[in-house]
Amino acid sequence: MPRFAASLIALAFGVVLLIGASPNAFAAEIKAYDQSSFESAQAEGRPIVVDITAKWCSTCAAQQPIIQRLAADPAYGEMIVFHVDYDNQKDVVRSLGARWQSTLIAFNGTAETGRSVGDTNAQSITALFQTALGN
Repeated sequence: MPRFAASLIALAFGVVLLIGASPNAFAAEIKAYDQSSFESAQAEGRPIVVDITAKWCSTCAAQQPIIQRLAADPAYGEMIVFHVDYDNQKDVVRSLGARWQSTLIAFNGTAETGRSVGDTNAQSITALFQTALGN
């Protein structure tokens, strides 16, 4: 087979794999907080945002579409967003030094890079996410 034809086949195969990839393949991982996963992500040096949220919190509800949009952005593909349930994970809330629901805490590995409370401004939440990337 000529080299050009082999290259075309390899390219076509790559396109098929890319098209068939999950739409979330380049998105941040969003998951419920658990200590083991959090510590593993920190040890790996991953960018992390901890979202302390409550079902009844209107500010938390306003933050969620912003967090979802950022998590879908390929720029945050290595990030993990951990949701902490304010009402049911009080020990985690205390261990993170948080006092309120609607608290967002950014980490780059083990280093805390920023935090906000009650923020619903897309630009400042984006800036907080950026700090986790080391930017």
